[in-house]
Amino acid sequence: MIRKLQPEKGNVIGFMLSGKLHDEDYKVFVPELEALIEREGKIRLLAQLEDFRGWDLHAAWDDIAFDIRHYHDLERIALVGDQGWNEWMVKLSQPFTAAKVKFFPTDDINAAWDWLLDEA
Repeated sequence: MIRKLQPEKGNVIGFMLSGKLHDEDYKVFVPELEALIEREGKIRLLAQLEDFRGWDLHAAWDDIAFDIRHYHDLERIALVGDQGWNEWMVKLSQPFTAAKVKFFPTDDINAAWDWLLDEA
């Protein structure tokens, strides 16, 4: 399941990803991101992983297709979750985006928001 965490603030948006993701999740998630890209240009994304169990095959394809289509549209991605996801998710995402990707432990979610909102 994908759930929006709060209303976007300028070009910054955040979502909680939990359980196993399916195509239906991307049918809601992707249009919202694309609308923000259309309105703001480059965006910054927070993805909080909670009880995250990956993707089914169709959702994995949806994710890759979005990443290829919007390779240069994401400026920063903050991944927030359990330490076990740290290296794996950062390495997995790097070939599919030009964004700076940074991992934050769950208890540092405020630091993740600060990093996304930082103008530097």
